[in-house]
Amino acid sequence: MATIMVVDDSKTVRSYHGSILKGMGLDVLEAENGMEALEKSLGATIDLYLVDVNMPVMDGYSFIKDLRKQDDHKNVPIIMITTQAKDEDKVNAYKAGANLFETKPIRPEQLQAYIDILVKK
Repeated sequence: MATIMVVDDSKTVRSYHGSILKGMGLDVLEAENGMEALEKSLGATIDLYLVDVNMPVMDGYSFIKDLRKQDDHKNVPIIMITTQAKDEDKVNAYKAGANLFETKPIRPEQLQAYIDILVKK
């Protein structure tokens, strides 16, 4: 079974994404910020990350840059899901190493489609 990590400082958002993912039969790990996500990623097999931009301690861009430096997580798909919707935000997400960029709230069917494409079954 695939494991998805939801990295967002909002408990509501983590719960929303988590319920969608669990409904798809996926395992879910949660982190409140990038630093916690990096710690939980050590030695773990994560198949996909859903990452917010604005978080305390370590933001989403910094988290993705640091994650991409690790050999084990260099190629793991990352979807940045945020309220930030400017073109500059999208460019920054892709420069950091995100595979996709979506604005909140993501529709369950859209998330399902991305998972079908990005996560090996």
